[in-house]
Order: sequence, then structure tokens, then C-alpha cells
Amino acid sequence: MAYLYLPRNHQPDDSNPQWMNKADNAWQLTSATLVGLQSVPGLVILYGSIVKKKWALNSALMALYAFAAVLVCWVGWGYQLAFGDTLVPFLGKPNIDALEQKFLMSQAFVGKFPNASMVYFQFVFAAITLILIAGALLGRMNFIAWMLFVPLWLTFSYTVGAFSIWCPQGWLFRMGVIDYSGGFVIHLSSGVAGFTAAYWVGPRAPRDRERFPPNNILLMLAGAGILWMGWTGFNGGDPYVASLDASLAILNTHVCAAMSLLTWLMLDILFYEKPSVIGATQGMITGLVCITPAAGVVQGWAAVLMGLMSGSIPWFSMMFLHKKMWFLKQVDDTMAVFHTHAVAGTLGAILAGVLANPRLSRIFYMVDDWPKYIGLAYGIQSGKYNAGLRQLGVQLIGIGFVFIWNVVSTSVICLLIRIVVPLRMTEEEVSEGDNAVHGEEAYALWGDGEKFDNSKLQLVHEIEEPQLSKSGYGL
Repeated sequence: MAYLYLPRNHQPDDSNPQWMNKADNAWQLTSATLVGLQSVPGLVILYGSIVKKKWALNSALMALYAFAAVLVCWVGWGYQLAFGDTLVPFLGKPNIDALEQKFLMSQAFVGKFPNASMVYFQFVFAAITLILIAGALLGRMNFIAWMLFVPLWLTFSYTVGAFSIWCPQGWLFRMGVIDYSGGFVIHLSSGVAGFTAAYWVGPRAPRDRERFPPNNILLMLAGAGILWMGWTGFNGGDPYVASLDASLAILNTHVCAAMSLLTWLMLDILFYEKPSVIGATQGMITGLVCITPAAGVVQGWAAVLMGLMSGSIPWFSMMFLHKKMWFLKQVDDTMAVFHTHAVAGTLGAILAGVLANPRLSRIFYMVDDWPKYIGLAYGIQSGKYNAGLRQLGVQLIGIGFVFIWNVVSTSVICLLIRIVVPLRMTEEEVSEGDNAVHGEEAYALWGDGEKFDNSKLQLVHEIEEPQLSKSGYGL
């Protein structure tokens, strides 16, 4: 009888169980889709337009393939490895629950929505991590090797970081590491793994590396814009509830990105006397990356400060240190993923340990454990020095773990793949680009009498030319 007091659309039934909050579920699905759009079409467009014309298709397809391959692996075994029952302190037990109706329609381990929503939400984060790694490898990695790399890295690297840091049973989660939405799991991991993989794959052809004009900067900006706006779901979805914390995280995200973009732009003007469009895009990305581990646990002024630092420190590492340090110069990181994600992600992880507001941390983590989740600045302010120092120490332990694990796991994966297939394209493919690799070109105009080089495509699309009358028009 109690249900009579509720509107009919709020009364529990088989499709709307008592434990589910419709608003939270709708927001979770929306957030996940926004993050998915960052990858497809966001990074597909950005990668395809920022590289040389001859690599446009290959770069876009690397991202598109990773998105599809990760989804199949994720529901097959990846989700349970990252969020399932504990196998070891850094990995869950593999099983196929994410394909079973009973599991998918039951309540998720956190939040008031079903496991199906959680599996989908966590998938888009896993997918974008692999796509970010691809950014370091554009323009020379053998596509077959990439097809092998994606499921292997997801299985043996990503899941370890996700379980350790995000799963309630993970050892770093239990220590109290602050990673609001993936500064460690996604950005630091992808930056380190991308740089490591780039070392093993080797550099692009010298002429590609020395002269690397984007084929369409305006289209690049469209992809960057999708990436920026998609970050609303990236950070706004991680409270797993449509809450005050989600609103704060979204606003902080955009404030930090804007401040970082402006800072990078000003530094380009001061040192190079020209405002670079590509530089502004890099600044936007470093701001988004930096705020990610702290988005909902810092105040607005802290987001401005983080934007100022994320627009200057990665800028300095990319524009100056990279040219001075011998080892950095030896590795050809096509999209500078190490600087935009590893450096910016590390910066954000450290600043989270300094600037995390204890009250905001309680709202996000829903705990009363005061020795945890206190930024060093607030620890000093409140006299809880040890708590603040402990939090910063936990952040540094997390950084060290993610860095070491990704160097080792990525290196082992690349060496194993190298036994089966070459990591690099052939010299002919490196020289010619998309046409040699895929039999297609991004800006080829067909129908003017030319034929596809790829015989299969020619077979599908070849059409007999119409007979012409004396007037020149088709009969």
C-alpha cells in the first residue's frame, strides 16, 4: 500500500527495482557516452587531422580499432580483472559475469544503478587509455602488432592499475590514494606506456619526424573541442551519483583547462612571439589531465592554480627539457603523450595530495576516516601534519607503482609481440603511408576514372562506365 503514495513512474517494478535511482542511472549512462564520444569521434578526428596527410587513415583507424577491441575484451574478462573478486591484492578473478544477465541487472558495487551501467562506464575509460597510448606510436607501428598490443596491454597492465587504485579491494585504494577520475589509472599509465612502447617500436622516418605538418588544423580543433566537452562526463561521472560533488568536479575541470590553455598560449607568445593553435590544444589537454585526479576534492581557487601549473610545467618539459635531455630525444613520441599525460598526470596526482580539501574528500569517498584524504596544505592548516604528509606519501607511492608497472609490462608485451610479428611497418609502408598499409587514402577522390589500388575495394566499387551519346551525355 505504501507504493500508492508514489507516482506510478516512481513505483518499483521489474525494470525499476527499489535500489535503483533513475536520475543517477541516467547521468551515469550520459557520462559514459560523453567519454565514449571523446574517443569516437573525438580522438579519431584529432589523430586523423593532426598527422601528415599520408598517415591520416592509419592514425584514425588505430583509435577506432582500439575502441572496438577493448569493448569485446572488457566484457569478456577485463571488467572482472579490474573490479571483480580479489585474486591477488592488485588483480581480480577473471570470469564472464559481465556477459550474464543476472550480473548485469543486479546493483553495482557502488552507486544506485545496475552493473550494466558500471561495465559500460568503466569500458569507455579503458578504451580511451589505449587510444592515448596510440598517440605516441602514430606513423610507424605495424597495424597487426597494434592489434595484438591492445588486448594484451588491457589485460596485463590496465586492469592491474584499475584494480589497485579504483577497486575497493585494491591495495592502493585501501591505503587511501586520491585518484578522482584517472590521473593515475589513465593518464600516467598511458603516458608512461606510450613512451615505453615508442622506445621499442622505434622512431618515424627522419623526414616525417623533422617535418610534421598537420593535414587539417581546423578539423583538429573540432576533435579537440569534442575531447574538452566530453571531459564533463569524464570527471562528472565518477562520483557515481548526480550530486553536488559532480557539479563541482565539472566546473573545476573546465576552469583548470581554460587556465592551462591561456597559460600555454601566453608562454608561446612570450618565448616564440606567436600564439600557436597546436600549442593551445596541448595546453587544454594538460589542464584536463592535471585536474582529473583531483577534480571533485579541490576548491575553485585550487583549480585555477592547477591550471596555471599545468600550462607551464608540461610546457617547460616539452619545449625545453625534451631538447636538452639525451634520453628524451632518443624516443619518438609522436603526440608528446609523455609530456601531456605522464608529466601532467604526475603533476595532478601530487597536487591532489597537497590541495585536497578534507570536507570535499569526505563527500566523494563517503568515509569518516580522518587520517586519510587530507591534502598537505590542509594538514598544515589544521595542525594534522602527519596526516597531510602521509597523504602526499601515498600519492608518491601510487605514482611510483604505476610508473614501474607500466614500464615493465609494456616492455614485456612489446618484446613478446616482436617474436610473432614486427613492431614496425616495412620501409615501403613507412615511406608511402596509408595507401601502402590500407590501400586507401584520406583525401582521394574516386569516380573520376581512377581506380582503387586495393583489389578488393576495386571489385566492390568498380562500375562500368556508361556509354556516351554524341552529345556527351549518358544514354
